[in-house]
Amino acid sequence: MLTIRLKKGCEKTIQKGFPWVFAGNLIASSEHLLAAPGRLAQLHSARDAFLGLGTFNAAAPIAFRMLSTKREPIDAQFFRRRLEAALKKREAKFSEPYYRLAHAESDGLPGIILDRFGQVIVMQVSTAGMQRLLPGLLEALESVVSPQTIILRGDIPAREQEGLAREVKILKGTPPEPAEVHENGCLYLADLLRGQKTGWFYDQRDNRKLTAGYAPNKTVLDVYSHSGGFGLLTAKAGAAQVTLVDSSAIALKLAKEAAARNGVHERCVFLQGDAFDTMQALAREKRLYDVVIADPPAFVKAREHIVSGMKGYEKVARMAATLTASGGVLVVASCSHHATRTRFRQAVLGGIEQAGRSGEILHFTGHAADHPVHPHLPQSEYLKALFLRIA
Repeated sequence: MLTIRLKKGCEKTIQKGFPWVFAGNLIASSEHLLAAPGRLAQLHSARDAFLGLGTFNAAAPIAFRMLSTKREPIDAQFFRRRLEAALKKREAKFSEPYYRLAHAESDGLPGIILDRFGQVIVMQVSTAGMQRLLPGLLEALESVVSPQTIILRGDIPAREQEGLAREVKILKGTPPEPAEVHENGCLYLADLLRGQKTGWFYDQRDNRKLTAGYAPNKTVLDVYSHSGGFGLLTAKAGAAQVTLVDSSAIALKLAKEAAARNGVHERCVFLQGDAFDTMQALAREKRLYDVVIADPPAFVKAREHIVSGMKGYEKVARMAATLTASGGVLVVASCSHHATRTRFRQAVLGGIEQAGRSGEILHFTGHAADHPVHPHLPQSEYLKALFLRIA
């Protein structure tokens, strides 16, 4: 097996549990440069002490991703043990098979996301290492879950950094179009082949339920609604009227159909358009809502975008606060791990202040239990949702 060595002093973070090695922390060698992307490798310290096994890609910024700190075969049985452990945790928390089954490093499977929709698994493979190990992972998945359908969503930008082509493949079965999602007692519809990410965002499950608790007999505005995650649940919880705003006609079509299936379509209004433009138009009409939700896409996708991204969250909060009735609840979320909790809080509160409003913080939450946080990888704690009572 290929052996790679850390520069002197770089082993401390690995020994504490950090699962990545950046290219600049490795002692360079011609063998590394010639190694096929994604090869299994042993990681050693500068003094040649064994630190662990993982995948290695000399061309990627994160050159090594830890799989195990033990000397053990990385085969189908290895993946089976990891998947069984992940499944046990989910089954203890969720009564129906609709959840994120595997959350990358947090479940000991770096470069792998598995979202479960009943008998359908949508898989994201983001590293060359996991692409090479895919046969063993698929064998283990069959053994542990035996899904009827497996979809590979390899259309994420991260694959390009690993030297992988973007692709979407049906590895098994026939995907339902659309697929059903059961969450918090609500039925949703998702496009697993063309929708964002894997087609659904399970990470907001708990935040949707928390928001729905404020909705009975209230008016609700759900901006960046996607296919209705927040909005439809508030309608199901008894909201008087729900307005869902999204730029995607496909997402809104799914939300409309799901609203009909849930028997709440008569209380839902669907507006297709840019979020900022639509909020501005609603403000001109002097519309006010009792509950306003703004769950935008990541504004900070890289460290160099932090300043501009925080201005984006500030703008979202300002415009959303303008549309929130006095005493109403405003929920603003961020899925950018570069936007720290402190920065995000400052941006949201700054935006509310710019709107001439003030807010009492009710909750400051993260992601649902099927998105566990790796104790030594801050990047795995990415989702933030700030709930405020607006004066």
